[in-house]
Amino acid sequence: MATGNGQGASGAAAPCTRLFLALWPDTAVRARLRARRDAWDWPRNAAPVHADKLHLTLHFLGAVPDQRVALLLDRLAVPFTPFTVRIGRPVLWHNGIAVLEPYETPPALLDLHARLAQALPELGLAPEARAYRPHVTMARRAGGVVVPPEDDPVEWLADHYALVESRPGHGGGYTVLREYR
Repeated sequence: MATGNGQGASGAAAPCTRLFLALWPDTAVRARLRARRDAWDWPRNAAPVHADKLHLTLHFLGAVPDQRVALLLDRLAVPFTPFTVRIGRPVLWHNGIAVLEPYETPPALLDLHARLAQALPELGLAPEARAYRPHVTMARRAGGVVVPPEDDPVEWLADHYALVESRPGHGGGYTVLREYR
């Protein structure tokens, strides 16, 4: 039996899956985000985010014991009203993370974030303590990049969100485990 610290009954670490909740773009939105990413002139050491990993995180859940993942699948569904995000303000954060931020944050996005934050403790998961800053990460290690001028926003109809597995390692990827509408 697993305990709350990810240890199995033998004291060995239980296998875990890294999870996050995100707005997951459809093909058309992903193509527009990729075009916006490609408009930056990245410094040599920058690590642009691969197109199939572009998303807007709602909550990072971290390492969750594998045996708990099936339980979470159904219990992470919360009611929400679809909304449109107008994303596209290019910003370089102090830590070398290049992002696109929304031009304005829709109240429905903040409501969805809050509803999920309320559901997490009931599932034994802690919401992040830091303030929520909606964004799509374009690149890491991008310190010194020249931020491109603002362009027309990417209009994104957020009619679903997803529970996503993040596989570690250099070749790791993301797998959508469930979409919620």
